[in-house]
Amino acid sequence: MEIFGGIRNFLQSHRLLTKRIMKNNWLFPVATLLVGVAGGYIAGHGPSSSAQSSDDVSTVKTRSERSAGGSDERASSASHHHDIADIRRTPGQSSRIQALMEHFASLKAGEFASEAKKLEALPFQDRIISSYLLFSKWAETAPTEAMKFADTMGFGGMMVRPTILQSWASVDPQNAAKYYAENPREFAMMGMGGPGGGGRGGRGGQNGASIIASEWANQDPAGALAWAKTLNGNDKSSAMSSVISAVAISDPKQAADMTLTMDPAEREKSYDSIAKNWGAKDWTSAEAWIRSLPTDQQQAALASAINGLAGQDPQAAAQKIASMPAGDSRDQAVASVAESMSQSDPLAAAKWLLTQQGDQTQGMRNVMGNLARQDDSAAVSLISSQATGDVRDRMVESYVFSNRASSPQAVMQLAETITDQNQRNRAEGVAAMQWMQQDPEAAKAYVNQSTTMDDQTKQRILNGGGFRGGRGGNGGGAPPPGG
Repeated sequence: MEIFGGIRNFLQSHRLLTKRIMKNNWLFPVATLLVGVAGGYIAGHGPSSSAQSSDDVSTVKTRSERSAGGSDERASSASHHHDIADIRRTPGQSSRIQALMEHFASLKAGEFASEAKKLEALPFQDRIISSYLLFSKWAETAPTEAMKFADTMGFGGMMVRPTILQSWASVDPQNAAKYYAENPREFAMMGMGGPGGGGRGGRGGQNGASIIASEWANQDPAGALAWAKTLNGNDKSSAMSSVISAVAISDPKQAADMTLTMDPAEREKSYDSIAKNWGAKDWTSAEAWIRSLPTDQQQAALASAINGLAGQDPQAAAQKIASMPAGDSRDQAVASVAESMSQSDPLAAAKWLLTQQGDQTQGMRNVMGNLARQDDSAAVSLISSQATGDVRDRMVESYVFSNRASSPQAVMQLAETITDQNQRNRAEGVAAMQWMQQDPEAAKAYVNQSTTMDDQTKQRILNGGGFRGGRGGNGGGAPPPGG
């Protein structure tokens, strides 16, 4: 069932967000993923259900709202007798999710607001899942009502709107697009936190146009692309890219053909998703297509295709790298292959990575993380064989974050060998946290006598400050290496 895939991505992305790792292009934008945190927490402060009993004041009457009554009648009457608090006592997480889906499906427009108020009483993890399911179903049933409710939520409304918009577009993209065009200020901040800023679509930074375009393309690719072409600026760029990305998942050739009707500048932005999906499905065809691209764009597309192939056959992908010239594209391809290899044989992946020219630190983060979790002694041995430098620093930092077997003191002593001060401070902070869980007094004594930590770092660790970077760092810590 599609909703279970959405929840899985939701929970995985929330975990990765808290670690500040941006590896994969998840189905939902970060703002959507935050609905459990912001929406669930703040929803209880919204108005009563009587204040939001209908969508008569809304500017758009959607197809989904017109048909809501029929779907309500078809909903299971038994599920309507459930209460959220009762459902959370159901044994089995999947059974709880199914019960919540049935419960929310039984609600009529005007009943969602009172249910949203109940979320505040739930434990955090239950609130995350319940919030996502509630706002998603609300948007499919009465989207403008859900949008109006979001207006009462203050800052939390900004977090909820992406979920509402995506769910709305999944059933009625034309009216979702109309609402988006008529109410631009409601979505002005959406996507500002993503890489590149400016509302560009992509990892953790999809704007409203991108969200609508992705859902529309799932139903009508040509219509979605035609709509995207009517937009301006960042909306146009991100929407067109999202259409191509959505189509490329199932039919990369169709996606490639669609780019021929786009301006050259917009076309180039779509090559990554096409190459990655095509490389995973049909390498020969992908390679032929890449050779048809402008010369200065072929290496980046080749790296993306190798990334896709690596997910299916890492060894075959490794062979394709041999023909690539040195540079960023090759480094990215090497990292992708190494990370894929490490899922089944992290030691072999790490050794292979160390034989590659270029930047080995990109792939080492996850490779060493996998190795440390699966074979601690092999990880330590490999680290010991490396010369001092950036690669060894990354290996040690990743090992410290992922270690589960070595003694806390041994891990701390290894962290102390990192030459980069900021990396060392972070690793020592993590090692200290792990040690304090087992023996707080011994850990504090070791930190106090340390000659590798400055006083600021010592004080922060002793006060439970975690693994943030020390002086000269970014103040907020770096992404923890590995998963």
